[in-house]
Amino acid sequence: MTQKNDDQVERRKASMFAGFRASFLTGLVVIAPIFLTAWLIWTVVGWIDSWVLPLVPQNMMPEQYIGINLRGVGVIIFLLFTIIVGWMAKGIMGRSLLNIGEGLVDRMPVVRSVYNGLKQIAETVFSQADNSFEKACLVEYPRKGIWAIAFISTPAKGEIDAKIMTGEQVMSVFLPTTPNPTSGFLLFVPKADVIELDMSVEDAAKLVISAGLVYPNSKDPTQPVDALIGK
Repeated sequence: MTQKNDDQVERRKASMFAGFRASFLTGLVVIAPIFLTAWLIWTVVGWIDSWVLPLVPQNMMPEQYIGINLRGVGVIIFLLFTIIVGWMAKGIMGRSLLNIGEGLVDRMPVVRSVYNGLKQIAETVFSQADNSFEKACLVEYPRKGIWAIAFISTPAKGEIDAKIMTGEQVMSVFLPTTPNPTSGFLLFVPKADVIELDMSVEDAAKLVISAGLVYPNSKDPTQPVDALIGK
């Protein structure tokens, strides 16, 4: 009888511990994204402040008047400065000065390469035109029989398209790495070898970042795609 009571006590303890463990993991799932997002924003704001504030005259610093070191003042100054520069660059005078400056840079061998490369990247990333990936897809990589998620960019053009003698249209696709999708490989693949996916680019990116743990499901977001197979 005593042994039975001891077993019941042990089971209750184990059940209580399992409940605490499940609650802790649930709380961690809720808190971790919020905390990491807040920490990332706080870190980026502090980094921008550390670059911008040393350039601001001391008598113009807000803490001189309110006695508090406000985080984010540098971000506001940076945004205002960038808006003013962009507004000036749209005018005739601004474009003329920009052309003169770029003409001087073009005469500097090393600086010219760095500047033109960074300018092209900035124009691609921050352009207001619709230059985003068209669709998510599957391609066989790194060999036949192994499939990887990629993003369709644009049809191959110019010399690339002319030199690839496939007899069919070639697509340029970006194959991201896991868990950091900002790095990856640019592949030129025949259109017939590209399998387009119905999932959105955002859902495919989540799948890549999560290393296959987060599957999109339009019918029931709480269930993985595999739950619908065969239904």
